[in-house]
Amino acid sequence: MSRSPTPQAIVVTGASSGIGRALAEEYAAPGVFLALTGRDAARLDEAAAACRARGAEVEPRMIDVADAEAMAAWLNDLDDRRPLDLAVANAGISAGTAGSGGESAEQARRIMAVNVDGVMNTVLPLLPRFRARRAGQVALVSSMAAFRGFPGAPAYCASKAAVKVWGEALRGWLAPEGVRVSVICPGFVESRITAQNDFAMPFFMDAPKAARFIRRGLASDRGRIAFPWPMYVASWLGGALPDGLVDAITRRLPKKGG
Repeated sequence: MSRSPTPQAIVVTGASSGIGRALAEEYAAPGVFLALTGRDAARLDEAAAACRARGAEVEPRMIDVADAEAMAAWLNDLDDRRPLDLAVANAGISAGTAGSGGESAEQARRIMAVNVDGVMNTVLPLLPRFRARRAGQVALVSSMAAFRGFPGAPAYCASKAAVKVWGEALRGWLAPEGVRVSVICPGFVESRITAQNDFAMPFFMDAPKAARFIRRGLASDRGRIAFPWPMYVASWLGGALPDGLVDAITRRLPKKGG
């Protein structure tokens, strides 16, 4: 498949660390406009400075992706001023059942609000604009956890499964209208989320390497960008094998912390 033109106007949520920051830096170059969001002002400013050092024009914004009204206003304003080529819905949080309290209702709802509503709040305002232009690309960051629910992180797995399936459906719907959609399913990648894990993480990957892999996949318009491949195979099998067998395995896995 031929490579798509390099996007010149890009929005990345969750850009202050991990995959989001690495992707922003990967795309940063002279002539590229980057709109970046993050939860931590200091880290976001550092990410913006790193991208500017590579020659990009950068507009950072502290905003809660779970705030639909604020996100829509910001994205519409951005697209009015600089029509966007690529939207990377990356912002997410993670927590699980580690600890005596397990997963509280408040924790589960917050994970869903950020990981599901936050993704939708990033994508939905732009879809009418992309469809009208018959152009544009959407990248939804899911996870290997999307293929099977794990007892150690119920809401996190559910949120990433929702993002994965929604993105797959959007791709089929929007392709005839010229809008490209890709779902990204990383394994364990260097980030503030994985830094909370106190268990072994097989095939751990640094964020810049992951960003290069994602960029290549997006340029090739791959529907599912899943890596590393041994984790992908294991995750796919986890969703395909009989429940009884997988349950016996997953119940022995470590629980995710908050």
